[in-house]
This record gives sequence, structure tokens and C-alpha cells, in this order.
Amino acid sequence: MNKTFIIAEAGVNHNGSLSIAKKMVEKAAKAGADAVKFQTFKARDLVSKIAPKAEYQLKTTNSSESQFEMIKRLELDRDMHEILIEHCEKNSIMFLSSPFDLKGIDLLEKLNLSIFKIPSGEITNLPYLRKIGSLRKEIILSTGMATIKEIKTALDILTTAGTLQKNITILHCNTEYPTPMLDVNLNAMKTMKSVFPSVKVGYSDHTQGIEVAIAAAALGAKVIEKHFTLDNTMEGPDHNASLEPKELQQMVQAIKNIKMALGNGIKEPSASEKPNIAVVRKSIMAAKDISKGEIFSETNLTAKRPGTGISPMLWDDIIGKRASRNFHADELID
Repeated sequence: MNKTFIIAEAGVNHNGSLSIAKKMVEKAAKAGADAVKFQTFKARDLVSKIAPKAEYQLKTTNSSESQFEMIKRLELDRDMHEILIEHCEKNSIMFLSSPFDLKGIDLLEKLNLSIFKIPSGEITNLPYLRKIGSLRKEIILSTGMATIKEIKTALDILTTAGTLQKNITILHCNTEYPTPMLDVNLNAMKTMKSVFPSVKVGYSDHTQGIEVAIAAAALGAKVIEKHFTLDNTMEGPDHNASLEPKELQQMVQAIKNIKMALGNGIKEPSASEKPNIAVVRKSIMAAKDISKGEIFSETNLTAKRPGTGISPMLWDDIIGKRASRNFHADELID
């Protein structure tokens, strides 16, 4: 329950190259991610030939080509899916992919995926949601651009179709690439958990750097998704807002450290600090030589390290009693 499931989002950063995609699998596994995620689509089923590019896509790709032309170059066919699934198995990392159309859902179902990741753009796609919900698989739903009302509607569709809420994770997300820090709004995770207590909550990060993803883990995100690339300077729509392999590895390790550091919430001495109790706490000691029969007082007693004797918390019980023997200065009172 204290673990965060980390998805290394390869997305379309393979640029349509199987060799690059396989190398990304290897880098994600080496970084310690739990899963590496691609995207399953056919350009003809995803976007019309007249659809414009997003502003961030215009900045990172050839502005003269259409969104359809850009997307077409980034398709993965069934054979490539099967090769990547096998490569993930060899590298001990889970293969995931987001379907962007109904045929993509069918393909991933035939490939026996156990988790279906719904991208933000499909949260208002009724037939799409209904079809995935009917599969009764684990679902991770990104909520970029969505309102609470839209999230509730999507959850209702998924559950009515047959998926249990306990098998759904919703990810807070902002779909601008990269996301400005002012627009991250991580506290929305708390709101989502409050409004939807029966589902798990996580975060899909499109900011530059790793600190926001780490903060999300500290806030209790059950899933963290983060884009990565082999090289930020490669041509393509998402490379600029993605981590390079070394940064991905740093993020994964930081999240694991944070989740470990959160602990069980019980305030008690830890195993590592227990030996220090005797070293850094204090005991009641003789402030100077004390003769047998002398009355213990504020002037002849003190509290000093080590903490192996009577605790100073019993100070009032000792003051006024008589010494049963002689004590030297700095000797523990017994």
C-alpha cells in the first residue's frame, strides 16, 4: 500500500522506430520503472486530415505538416506491439499502451493487457469508455482538461459497463506540454480523493524536471506517469517535455525514497535510533560528591548524559530523599 506504481511514458517518443522503442524499454527498466507505456492508434481512426496541431506541437515539429501527417509517422503496428511486449518480458518491466480508438482497444485486449490506460482526450468519449469498462480490467484514467463533473460521468460509464471502482485509478493531469508550474495544481489530487474515495488517485506529470512528480508521491499518489525520451533534442511533439534516461532514474529513486520515508505513521522510536537513546538522553547524576545520608537536592544533583540511569522525568521523586551510600561527582544515582 505504500508503493507508488511508476509508469515511464514512452508515448510516441520512439518516432515510429522499433529499434528506438526497444531501447526505450531497456532504459525504462534500468531506471527502475514498473511499466513502460506506448500509444496504440491508427492515424485514420484518430484524427481527421484537416485537424490542426496543438500549439506545443507546432513548436516542436514541422509546422507545415498536418496533425494527421505527424501522427501517421508515429504508429506502431501489431507486429511491433508483440515484439515490444516480448522485449518488456525479457527486461522484467510491464508493457502498457494507451488505446486512442475502438480498434486499439480490441488490439490490446487480444494482446492480453491486464491494465488499460485511458488518455485524457478520451474522457468524454462515451462509446470508448463503455467498451473499456466492459472489459472489467484494471483502469488508469488521466483527467487532463476535465472537471470534477466530467470525471464523475466517466467513472459512472466505466462502472455501469462492468468495472469496479476499486479497480480504477484516476490521475490528476495537465495536458499542456510542458506544463507551467503555475498550472500544476497538485492539491487537486486531494480534492479528487475526497470526492471519489472509492478509487485510487495518482498523477500524470508533464512539467519539466522531476520535483513535481516527487511531490505528488509525497502527497500519496498511487501511480506516477512521466514522459521520457532517449534525447530531448530529437524531433517530435513530446521530446521537449520529457525526461532523459538519467533523469528518469533519478526520479524513480527519489519517489522510492520518499515513499519509504513516509513510513507507517506511528510515532515511536525507529529501529535505527533506539541505540541512540542511551547516548543522547540524560540521567540523574551527582553534581558533586554526596555522602551517605545526605539529602538529595537541586544543588547536589544534575542531569547529564548518558541515559542509562534514572530518567530526569523522576527528578521530583528523587529530590528530598536521602543517599543510601556515598556518590562521587558525575556518578549515576541508583
